[in-house]
Amino acid sequence: VQLVESGGGSVAAGGSLRLSCAASGYTYSSYCMAWFRQAPGKEREGVAAIDTVGLTSYADSVKGRFTISRDDANNTVYLQMNDLKPDATAVYCCVRPQRPFNEQFDESPYRGQGTQVTVS
Repeated sequence: VQLVESGGGSVAAGGSLRLSCAASGYTYSSYCMAWFRQAPGKEREGVAAIDTVGLTSYADSVKGRFTISRDDANNTVYLQMNDLKPDATAVYCCVRPQRPFNEQFDESPYRGQGTQVTVS
C-alpha cells in the first residue's frame, strides 16, 4: 500500500488549495478514504472522509469550505479547501482503513507522509 499526497503549500487567509492523494498497491475502489491533519502541538484530527459510493462526512470546523472527492479511475482522493483560515495550518495526510468497506481510520497504519499546508 502506498499513499502519496501532493498539493500543499503556503496561502494567504481566504485562499484555496487542492490536495491530492495517489493510492497504489491495493483495490482502491473497495476502500473508504479520509484526510487527517495535525498541527504543531495538537492532536491529529479527522478532516473529511468519503466512502466507496461517494458519501462524505466532515469535521464541523471545515463544513461548507472543504470538499472531499474521489476518482476511482485514477486511484486518487482529493481535498478541495476554500476560504482557508490560519488554524488550517497543519500537515495533511490521507488515510486508508485496514479493511475494505470499513470506516475505521483512527488506528489504521495506512497513511501517507503528508503534505504541509500553511495559511497566514
